[in-house]
Amino acid sequence: MNRIISRHLLASMLLSTSAAAPAFGAEPSAAGMAQQGNAVLSVERFAQGLRIKTASGMLSLEPWSDRIIHVRYARDAGWQGGYNPAVIAPPRTVAWTVNDSGAKVELSMPALRVVVDKASGAVAFLDAAGKPVVAESGAPQLPPPGGGALSQSFGMGEEAIYGLGQHQNGLLDYRGSTVRLQQANRDVGVPMLVSSAGYGILWNNAAVTDVDAGLPQSGQLVLRSEAGQGIDYHFILGPELDQVIAGYRDLTGAAPMMARWTWGLWQSKERYQTQEELLAVGRRYRAMGVPFDAVVQDWQYWPQGGWGSHEFDPARFPDPAGMVRALHADHIHSIISVWARFDLGLANLAALDQAGAVYPATYRNVYPEGKGRWYDAFSESGRALYWQQIMQRLGRLGFDGWWLDGSEAELGGDWGQMRSVATAQGPGAEVYNAYPLWHTAAVYQGARRDVPEKRSFILTRSAYAGQQRNAAITWSGDTNGNWDTFRRQIPAGLNFSLSGIPYWSADIGGFFGGKPSDPAYAELFTRWYQFGAFNPMFRVHGTGDGKELWQFPPATQKILLSYDRLRYRLLPYIYSMSWDVTHRGGSMMRPLAMDFRADREALAITDQYMFGPALLVNPVVQPSAAVRTVYLPAGGQWIDFWTGARHAGGQVIAAKADIATLPLFARAGSIVPLGPVKQYADEPSSAPLELRVYPGRDASFELYDDEGDGYGYEQGRYATTRLEWNDKTRQLTLSARQGQYPGMPARQAFSIVCGAAPQGKAVAVSYSGQAVSVGLPACR
Repeated sequence: MNRIISRHLLASMLLSTSAAAPAFGAEPSAAGMAQQGNAVLSVERFAQGLRIKTASGMLSLEPWSDRIIHVRYARDAGWQGGYNPAVIAPPRTVAWTVNDSGAKVELSMPALRVVVDKASGAVAFLDAAGKPVVAESGAPQLPPPGGGALSQSFGMGEEAIYGLGQHQNGLLDYRGSTVRLQQANRDVGVPMLVSSAGYGILWNNAAVTDVDAGLPQSGQLVLRSEAGQGIDYHFILGPELDQVIAGYRDLTGAAPMMARWTWGLWQSKERYQTQEELLAVGRRYRAMGVPFDAVVQDWQYWPQGGWGSHEFDPARFPDPAGMVRALHADHIHSIISVWARFDLGLANLAALDQAGAVYPATYRNVYPEGKGRWYDAFSESGRALYWQQIMQRLGRLGFDGWWLDGSEAELGGDWGQMRSVATAQGPGAEVYNAYPLWHTAAVYQGARRDVPEKRSFILTRSAYAGQQRNAAITWSGDTNGNWDTFRRQIPAGLNFSLSGIPYWSADIGGFFGGKPSDPAYAELFTRWYQFGAFNPMFRVHGTGDGKELWQFPPATQKILLSYDRLRYRLLPYIYSMSWDVTHRGGSMMRPLAMDFRADREALAITDQYMFGPALLVNPVVQPSAAVRTVYLPAGGQWIDFWTGARHAGGQVIAAKADIATLPLFARAGSIVPLGPVKQYADEPSSAPLELRVYPGRDASFELYDDEGDGYGYEQGRYATTRLEWNDKTRQLTLSARQGQYPGMPARQAFSIVCGAAPQGKAVAVSYSGQAVSVGLPACR
């Protein structure tokens, strides 16, 4: 073990950076070799962990759970940790022991061992069996007294690095690149990284941060932040990446359940100009029989000079409350755009200013022409007043959620302006990336309190660690409608999921899209729509010509409708996955590394992913395609969702991919519940629920249901049914139902189908909640 630590130390240097912003992104100099004399001077045990004094400062190790440890290091022995709004969970009671030998100090927990080399002060992380996982590769660069730039480096093996938010660089594995964490339109900085080696690091620093992931010059994993008082991070041991993500959620909060309608089709546009235009969209979808659940009112519904007034222009929207009632009467939900920005001279701005909750500067708009000011979401009183203003003017109208645009905050669109802002929680340079966390918290907490009958819903353009607890879905920003941008959205969304925040979306067809009448754009839109059907949020949006289904040629409409109907059939699967997200810290949109970490071929694939535990999604990202190559991960068989054809894993195949076909495969040994096609997610239906069994190994799935909205599930008002497939006996067992909720049907009809023969004979079951087994002898 000591030899391993020494190898890391000899192979690495302490990286240094200048505190000046222009040089921040520069490569560290080899002259910044490990700080001299960083040997351990003393070791003190306290109730929560260890304090280890070194020649450079004080290192604190605090067990957080069996697999998580909190690491802090600063010059000031009394430092309690950095600015850290993400972590809200207190440490659990953890059994741990200390072994202080001549050369090292070892803190042992049930699943994790942490070793500090006394000669260098470097920290190494090992599993319970003593197998090395990762180690610091030298002493950190601590900031000067009073704060400044800082960095920490780690040794890297043959591993892939994921997470860190959402970025438009087209990469899934960041190895060999530098990732900047700085909030911007289309770029989301979340300081949570995950390694295929089976660990995660939650870097508790909200300043602009660069992460070097094994650059050729050093081969190290280096985190470099512009500002801070010391090093502060949580190390999370897997080894499975689901365990890492669950650990992150334990620290930062669970994602609450979204309402069932959230998972249906959303139609949006920049922008519906009048009340009648918006209502006409809903009416036409219903008249066409297209499954559909939500329509969005984008910005500029306000009168001239009224951005931030939260008022409708009465000439264009004469009765907004009646508009929302009409939508609801047709079982259509709606959310509305609100910003953190205010036109000058508004009463809302004056009230926030009086409360000391507005930034002093006036910023030029990115678009349209004009100037405005932004409220300070770091201010507790500012957040309360901001929500109060929204609730008074818009909340009373009955909208079902909130679209928080420009939530980076955009300010004047010069990404970096937040550095110079003085906020209620400290210098902008130190709290920079956390703005969207507090902004979404203002709306989530207010909506939960004031509209308790509805599950809160937020769509937002930016995110920070912990934001999943605010019922927020992040979308990928104002993207272009072209093939290259489309390709980049897939790894962007997958890395966002591996940052621990489960819900993500993109503007189907790109925000700056083309014309539906253009055959080339219709093809791109179709491929993006197919991908969108397997995103957590299924949402059409864009500027220019409307992208409603009827705007496209009839042949394209037919394909779009088929994937919309498939999305609605998948709602029982998706809703059950959302319960797994909330209840177990699960993830819907899953890079292949989450399920096939041992398959090296799978680790860097950027354009395939698992949607839940069963479905391998393979978007077509090239024009004029008739086939696409698909890598089927090793370790089992795969079954074509459309035909039932079997394929061995561990190989590349040429899959059918004509314009009507998204290559889609089910993992052998899985169960997929499929509902009937509905016009809206909560439409009552007595039609049977199909349980599609994919044989080849044993399988299980937990089917979840509840009232569909409200917070009754938090009081135990829900039901689960465990589905178990025994591949040897060819039997599917529906366990006894657990739990109940108001309106739960006494009996549920099921249709049991073998996924290897999806057009074959189904077995009908009437389920009353008692355990029942069904034989499928031909399902092989």
